[in-house]
Amino acid sequence: MNPSPNPIEQSFDLAAARCADLTPLVYQRLFEQHPETQTMFRSQGSELVKGSMLALTIEAILDFAGERSGHFRLIACEVSSHDAYGTPRDLFIAFFAIIRDTLCDLLGDQWSPDIARAWEQLLADIDAFAGIAA
Repeated sequence: MNPSPNPIEQSFDLAAARCADLTPLVYQRLFEQHPETQTMFRSQGSELVKGSMLALTIEAILDFAGERSGHFRLIACEVSSHDAYGTPRDLFIAFFAIIRDTLCDLLGDQWSPDIARAWEQLLADIDAFAGIAA
């Protein structure tokens, strides 16, 4: 299988080779950096919610960074729903950086300058897109 030329997709492909489930790593980082988020998840059944939320977010990221065939629109929908939950916009956007930082740590020396630049651009684009969707 040939690696994707898309650096964002490459970062997820490389991570998948090292880790079967990013969910615990992403949420550990989220809760460490934003302890207030722990109360946003129920105590019972939250593992399924976290896994589903992360999977949908990754699908949206990959589509946003790629073809933009439709999954990326979830970002706009979730901006509105998280606003309704009272989630601050900067915290919503921070979740994408949490994913990036988790991948960076996981990949170590495989985190290339191309991947880093692509993620910086992606985060800026998502921030702008979320602002428009408001």
